[in-house]
Amino acid sequence: MRRIVVTGIGLVTPLGNRTKLTWDALLDGKSGIGPITHFDSSKVLTQFAGEVRDFDPAPYISAREQRQFDLFLQYGVAAGMEAMLDAGFDDGKFTEEQAERAGGYLGAGLGGLVTIENNHTTAVEKGARHGITPHFICGTIINMLPGLLSIRTGFRGPNISHVSACSSSSHSIGEAARCLMYGDADVMLAGGAEATISLLGVGGFNSMRALSTNNDNPQGASRPFDKNRDGFVIAEGAGVLVLEELEHAKKRKASIYAELIGYGANSDSFHIVQPAPEGAGARRCMQHAIKDAKINLSDIGYVNAHGTSTAFNDRNETQAIRAVFGDHANNLAVSSTKSMTGHMLGAAGGVEAAITTLALHHGVLPPTINYETPDPDCDLDYIPNQARETQVDVALSNSYGFGGANAVLVLRRYQGD
Repeated sequence: MRRIVVTGIGLVTPLGNRTKLTWDALLDGKSGIGPITHFDSSKVLTQFAGEVRDFDPAPYISAREQRQFDLFLQYGVAAGMEAMLDAGFDDGKFTEEQAERAGGYLGAGLGGLVTIENNHTTAVEKGARHGITPHFICGTIINMLPGLLSIRTGFRGPNISHVSACSSSSHSIGEAARCLMYGDADVMLAGGAEATISLLGVGGFNSMRALSTNNDNPQGASRPFDKNRDGFVIAEGAGVLVLEELEHAKKRKASIYAELIGYGANSDSFHIVQPAPEGAGARRCMQHAIKDAKINLSDIGYVNAHGTSTAFNDRNETQAIRAVFGDHANNLAVSSTKSMTGHMLGAAGGVEAAITTLALHHGVLPPTINYETPDPDCDLDYIPNQARETQVDVALSNSYGFGGANAVLVLRRYQGD
């Protein structure tokens, strides 16, 4: 079986527009949540979010393209190009020889929602002939993300978007790894992007009663596993990894962050938004991923939890972890970095897989901030409020999406052959 390693990371998040900025903020326990500035939030119940701030797409996207493409595409291209440069590809491009054996699996949950809203508004006001930009379709569709990165990096291999709500990026990474394992490519860009902080996006989740409404304390609103949590905090951003077959990476003397050794994907088969009782779907998905990785439960030291800060998810994910690990659950470190970034929906899995990779590489585990009042139903070690310096060898990154779409990635600290 071909071994798959992570050689590049690109991040655009509410904590920073580069990987290092995001990682440093995570270790400092900073919150990226603040008042909404993207639209007039007085029209919705929740008036805060995890917005990307001071984003400059100019290094990767021309002024003309900025007018053509939705913000989620701009975030995704920026993260993808950072990952390519971080992986050591000159000018962020594949050579002619590499291009045929390189591809991209990158997804999103909702895609170009803001551009859809804006074009609908102007179409109603001015009529469809004059109110809809000719770039509307291509500027909003999800598969334009790997398409744009293909044009920029030159890859001519598989070019696919996976769409599975909040699991989109994790499914993209897992399926990209399998593409590499089967020998269909040697290098894959994988992850996703999202930008849905808009009237419809926030209003829609408010209508579902899914979002926190703690407008008086935005930075303390995302509090996974805390007894006083009252909903998730919507956020935006992008996370992209460069995945590479090990021998290919070694041949070009690439630096290696970690190894991707397992992937699980399944369905709750229960409810469109609620997780299966007692986390049954999440439990089975973690078990699939661990079996795929061919490791022992005792090998695993850290879980980057889905941890949305909702009553159902946090309790059920805790139950699922206990069901999988038994007594070893008491030895696990578990954290939800959504406490700092907010929930980036379709981009969350890509960002959190990157964070898990960095945690293994640097020997530091990011905390769950805003953890103040323990919930008797959530009784694991959530790394409360402060990062923890400790070296673990294997970690899980969990993602669970609407429609019962689950994905779990297993990453291992790279220690050579």
